[in-house]
Amino acid sequence: MIGRYRVRDATVLDVGGGIGVIDLELLRAGAARAVLVDASAAYLDIARQEAQRGGLTDRMGFVQGDLVARADEITAADIVTLDRVVCCYPDVEALVGATAARAGTVYGLVLPRDRWLIRVGIRLVNLGFRIRRRAYRAYAHANPAIDESLAAIGLRPRHEGGTFFWRVVVYDRDGPLGDASPTLLTAERM
Repeated sequence: MIGRYRVRDATVLDVGGGIGVIDLELLRAGAARAVLVDASAAYLDIARQEAQRGGLTDRMGFVQGDLVARADEITAADIVTLDRVVCCYPDVEALVGATAARAGTVYGLVLPRDRWLIRVGIRLVNLGFRIRRRAYRAYAHANPAIDESLAAIGLRPRHEGGTFFWRVVVYDRDGPLGDASPTLLTAERM
């Protein structure tokens, strides 16, 4: 869906991007620079190796840690992506606020849909983690609250799709990368 926007010469901030798949694809499509922020040192090591293999190391930056905690160190980018990150973060307001503040024109999210069956499933998964004494918890944050907080700072949902579980949505502001289409394109209308 981000391919609908002008990627050439854009800057990218990929939050929680793991091994950097989104970064590498956007760099290959002509993005000028990408910064990958991830909490996992192991994922970042693989991302570095993949960037090196693709000859893209000079156009890619790597930051280990929590973007919210390190927000002052992270600069804005034309395109900001969070692929399956919102579901791993307890304070959605802080995460969305810190990342959206860095989005120049395009903001992409992949998050669990706001459905009762999904919320029940996530509670059961978390019960399994608790029984196994694992610290990790998954979260099903309210999608309308996220949409409202993004709208308050000028980011509107323009393209949406996904699966039963995952909601894939691209928000944008009017600007040099945006497509001027005023309507939301849903998976059914694409």
